[in-house]
Amino acid sequence: MRTRARRRLVALVVPALVLLAGCTAGTGPSPAVTTPTGAPPSPSRTSGPLPIRAVAPAEPAVVVDVTDPVQAALAASRALYAAAPVAVLAAADDTAGQLTAASAAVALGAPLLLTPPAAAASGGVTEPGLAAELTRLRTVAVLVVGPAPAPRGVVVVRLPGGAGGAALTRATGAAFGSTAPVAPGDEAAAVGRLARPRPTVLAASATAVVVGAVAAGDPGPGRTQPVLASPVLAAAEPLVPTLPRTSPPAAVAATVALTGAGTVPPAVLATVRAAGLPLVDAPGADPRATSSAVQALARATPAHVLALGAAFGPGDRLAERVATATTGVELPGGGQLYFPQDEALPGKRYVSIYGSPGTPALGVLGEQDVPATIARAQAHAEPYRALTADTVVPGVEIIATIASAGPGTDGNYSQERPVADLLPLVQAAGAAGMSVVLDLQPGRTDFLTQAQEYQPLLELPYVSLALDPEWRLGPTQVHLKQIGHVDVDEVNAVSAWLAQLVRDHHLPQKALVLHEFALSMIAGRDRLDTSHDELAVVIHVDGQGSQPAKVGTWNAIRQGAPAGVHWGWKNFYDEDKPAMLDPVGTYAIQPTPDLVTYQ
Repeated sequence: MRTRARRRLVALVVPALVLLAGCTAGTGPSPAVTTPTGAPPSPSRTSGPLPIRAVAPAEPAVVVDVTDPVQAALAASRALYAAAPVAVLAAADDTAGQLTAASAAVALGAPLLLTPPAAAASGGVTEPGLAAELTRLRTVAVLVVGPAPAPRGVVVVRLPGGAGGAALTRATGAAFGSTAPVAPGDEAAAVGRLARPRPTVLAASATAVVVGAVAAGDPGPGRTQPVLASPVLAAAEPLVPTLPRTSPPAAVAATVALTGAGTVPPAVLATVRAAGLPLVDAPGADPRATSSAVQALARATPAHVLALGAAFGPGDRLAERVATATTGVELPGGGQLYFPQDEALPGKRYVSIYGSPGTPALGVLGEQDVPATIARAQAHAEPYRALTADTVVPGVEIIATIASAGPGTDGNYSQERPVADLLPLVQAAGAAGMSVVLDLQPGRTDFLTQAQEYQPLLELPYVSLALDPEWRLGPTQVHLKQIGHVDVDEVNAVSAWLAQLVRDHHLPQKALVLHEFALSMIAGRDRLDTSHDELAVVIHVDGQGSQPAKVGTWNAIRQGAPAGVHWGWKNFYDEDKPAMLDPVGTYAIQPTPDLVTYQ
């Protein structure tokens, strides 16, 4: 009886050996395939490859919350795939399995989906959304890597986490590059670098030992490549090695994925790379934040973005930010944010000289010609660079409308300088990489009316706007009889108009500077609108006199200020007593001023 049984066993094993004889040699377990009850039969191997189809996201900007890796993987698949006859599956708590699965997914061009951690998936229960997603994708076969429970109704091919290139090639029919061990914490970066046609075989560093050169993921003679044991690879499983033949999707055109909002699950990155999307790092979840992000988006000119992290949202705001970034136009100091806020990035600070061209009595800016003014502004900024890790940007604040003693021909007690008069200095400052701020002293007219007169200059990316309420008069007032003031509603009207101008022209962020040395100067300041994504609001404290008095004014103005504003400090050559602060003293003011102006 034992002899007959042995012969029958040999008879069963020999065909399997013949089947495997044509496979590429290599160490590690061969893949196993099972067809659950009710599953469709494996597609004919004589038919053409089944096409996998990737698509652009439905909206210009789609934001994926990556807090839950299982749900994030499903969301990425829904956003990027219309059809996937083959998909890849791993368990959410199986790092080794996810790395192997990521390599397979990118090679196939298929989405990588996750089952919940083993404790949540006990008894073979999987994420309910997984079955729905496989149905939507019209999936007929799944490569399951590691101990993840198999979905029902599809052909299942299994591999262990840590499987080598030879086993992956047998299972998928795809080509792979060399094996690379991945250290803990480096999983996302390693997956983000995967690319067809021969993606690297990623393996958790504890499961892969690479000795010398490795060709096509095969350890070769005399080399070893240990793999994690997998409890689902029972010895009795039949050894039929491959998935149905598929053709990978064409890379999704004009679409990029944004990272930079924190850690992204490797499975999500694998799906993104499988669909052919390039990754653009946008620190702080803002594509305008860095020069590298702006220039990467300018090169890609995407029509769609998939943002990986809830901090990027909402989608409509992100779409506006991306549209701005794709212009490639940057602010002085780099990027498109006036004050970058991410702690991982260098900030920006500004040092400017103040006045009106050709008018020495109004400040140091007007005491010399244009080239000398540029040089003087740069010289004022230079000493500050050694005092901060932030980027220090030199600038000019130009009085565009000048408070006048007489009413003038228009009766508004404000002399509006023609745009043509200001243009030479504005353009020279821009060419020198400097910031420009136009200052308005409107007299009896309103700030919005005057701001609109300088729209041609404000359409330049490096030109911002300042409002000086000291010189805003009532209908019967004249200058120097009282301190002027403005109602916050008028300020908010200007900020809304300026934000719309920035948005309409896809300009980098602008500063809206509000001069203030008395709390009465902006009535209703607690209602100041600082919500415009296109603007950075600066309250510029213009106190003069003794240094103790100036510090007192600084502290008083800061009390009760709206959240989100930045702060400016002014040094006066003649009015500060006993003398104006030097750069060290200026930056000793707390909080350190974001903008320092000299008058």
